[in-house]
Amino acid sequence: MTVDVTVVGGGISGFACARAVRDAGGSVRVIDRGRRPGGRLASRTLEGRAVDLGASYFVVGEDAGFAGLVADWESRGVARPWTDTFSLFDADGAETRKTGPMRWAAPAGSRALVLDLADGIDVESGREVTRAAPFRVDGQDAGEVVLAMPEPQARRLGHGIPVAPQEWEPVIAVVLRWDERRWPVDLHGAFVNGDPDIAFLADDGDRRGDGAPVLVVHSTGDAARRHLDAPDDAIPAVVAATRRLLGIGAEPDSVRAHRWTFARPARPTGEPFLRTPGLSWCGDAWGEAAAVRTAWASGDALGRALAGS
Repeated sequence: MTVDVTVVGGGISGFACARAVRDAGGSVRVIDRGRRPGGRLASRTLEGRAVDLGASYFVVGEDAGFAGLVADWESRGVARPWTDTFSLFDADGAETRKTGPMRWAAPAGSRALVLDLADGIDVESGREVTRAAPFRVDGQDAGEVVLAMPEPQARRLGHGIPVAPQEWEPVIAVVLRWDERRWPVDLHGAFVNGDPDIAFLADDGDRRGDGAPVLVVHSTGDAARRHLDAPDDAIPAVVAATRRLLGIGAEPDSVRAHRWTFARPARPTGEPFLRTPGLSWCGDAWGEAAAVRTAWASGDALGRALAGS
């Protein structure tokens, strides 16, 4: 049976769209190529523990709908306030502390946020969509089709995608685990300016609240582009830069690398979403700034617009 809306892409934007359609009484399904939903809020189980590889945190912002969702997540233990203070390292290694908005994280890993949104939604996981067109997915009737994915991925699904090409920055996320914590207890996360290899690092044990001696380090875009074909080749430089900045004498006990070819849009569109008859588009590129809250708001707004029609 054909549904009202078919969403292709199982990240936070796709499920925000699907829930908005369902909550308005429409029928919806989500198709995702991964084994489990998550998108760029993915967590990977390493040595029996989920590690956040994608978005490092989220900020609530001013959207009342997203604020209400976060309040619900907090009440049920799905999300928790993490920190309002990050370090900033300059090219010489000098450190300053910067206070800003509260950053939030998920105790069970960021994928838990998407899984919570996916509860009760018809999901077809592990399916690679090869063709999308107005009202059709892989040649079959699909109702209104929503592409909830980066533009370069969406463009592979068909000709005539009604949007200009978008530039996306790659990132290689490197997980470093030691036998014990070897960095200051008040280091939650840090931005790194001027380093050719790393741009951000997060204390994953502090972020998750379990104290695990794990850092997740995000490469610069230039470093990721150099190593997209072989992400493990980025590991030595990332480890060296991390140890130098944090004064860690010992090599990590284990290291893993994960490639994000389309990690973040270079220039968000400023528009909430793209809607055309039978084929629409949402995600963190459709807003004022690339962020988790932007992705949710884009999908939610598109879902409500589709349901209203």
